[in-house]
Amino acid sequence: MNDSADGPAIGRAPDRPGADDPGPGRRIGIDVGSVRIGVASSDPGGILATPVETIPRAKAKGSRSPDVLRVASIVEEYDAVEIVVGLPRTLRGESGSAVDAAAGFARALAKQVPGIPIRMADERLTTVTATRALRDSGVRAKSQRGVIDQAAAVAILQGWLDERSSRLAEQQNLAVQQNLEAQGHIPEVGE
Repeated sequence: MNDSADGPAIGRAPDRPGADDPGPGRRIGIDVGSVRIGVASSDPGGILATPVETIPRAKAKGSRSPDVLRVASIVEEYDAVEIVVGLPRTLRGESGSAVDAAAGFARALAKQVPGIPIRMADERLTTVTATRALRDSGVRAKSQRGVIDQAAAVAILQGWLDERSSRLAEQQNLAVQQNLEAQGHIPEVGE
């Protein structure tokens, strides 16, 4: 999703890092749940995701709701260049009420942070993975649900950052290869 007023088309494929990358800077990852919103941030180099906070979902919806305003203030505080919202599709890739909620939140947030791209990233199994990892490290799920939401946001954002890094490396390698070919030098295997 970009920052258009239309928002994402429900049922579409998740966004992927690509040619429209905003460059260096912090990214914010968001796990939109029915009760809480987990928030994570990357370092300025866009390498490592870390937890930020858990925000209670507001009963009121829309761009002026307290949860949207709090996330917008985090985006501003961290001087974020991109926002990655988890798209909670089913294992079969289908949409449901959770996708509608995440997409609605992303549309509302876009009104508060114009000009900052908002991407919808596949988040299948991130909460399950986060819960398992926390349990394996000795954290009890029932008493630490807010931590699980943050861990899910970290997983969403880290997946995006890892894919972004791979794509940037591919683009860089392609540019080097094209430059060498333009100069008439074709590298040999192992060169």
